[in-house]
Amino acid sequence: MRTYGLIGFPLGHSFSRDYFSRKFAAEQTDAEYLNFEVQSLSELARILKTHPELDGLNVTIPHKVAVLEHLDEIDDTARKIGAVNVIVFRKDASGRTGLKGYNSDVTGFEQSLAPLLGPSHRKALILGTGGSSKAVCHGLERLGLEPLFVSRTEREGCLTYGDLSPALMAERRLIVNTTPLGMFPNVQGCPPIPYELLSSQHLLYDLIYNPEETLFMRKGREHGASVKNGLEMLHLQAAAAWTLWNRHE
Repeated sequence: MRTYGLIGFPLGHSFSRDYFSRKFAAEQTDAEYLNFEVQSLSELARILKTHPELDGLNVTIPHKVAVLEHLDEIDDTARKIGAVNVIVFRKDASGRTGLKGYNSDVTGFEQSLAPLLGPSHRKALILGTGGSSKAVCHGLERLGLEPLFVSRTEREGCLTYGDLSPALMAERRLIVNTTPLGMFPNVQGCPPIPYELLSSQHLLYDLIYNPEETLFMRKGREHGASVKNGLEMLHLQAAAAWTLWNRHE
């Protein structure tokens, strides 16, 4: 039996275990998927020691950035992004297991967003600056779009929500939420953008998938914007992770 898993905290929101468990059952794959809910990556060594049968891991918040220093090798794309959400296990000739990090978030994001883009979506706002935002930024750039980060606090290279003027909102018609605001169970939260400045030319993409429609999406739709949640991205990034785990280099 092959064994895979997910490290992150908390994991109550994660769909990965159910997704892969259903996949394994449907395809009659002899494999299992485990959750490792850990607040600190200092626990990674213990997980690897107590589960030597592991063949691969997913990584979710808040560990996508910090995990880089625990890896033996990092894929070029993941290094450019600065975040990892897939770890591939490789044994060398001596039997030692090496860990290589990849980022499949960028693949899932690109593939789910590309069909929705129109001529008015050449410039984007990325809400949040966490690990997922880095993959979103890289994906937007690969699609030929111009991203700009928005943060709650002032920092170099970022706007704050107070900077979102009518002129800026008219220019940046793709808005991607990478924050946890609005995620179940705190469904009444949403990023504090000026929703009244949205129009039918805007596209709001929320990485959150639970609930199916977040308050961010609902407010956007009420002002005529197109909206999309992150469920398709999750399925696409999970499929990409499975390909990485089963690719022989």
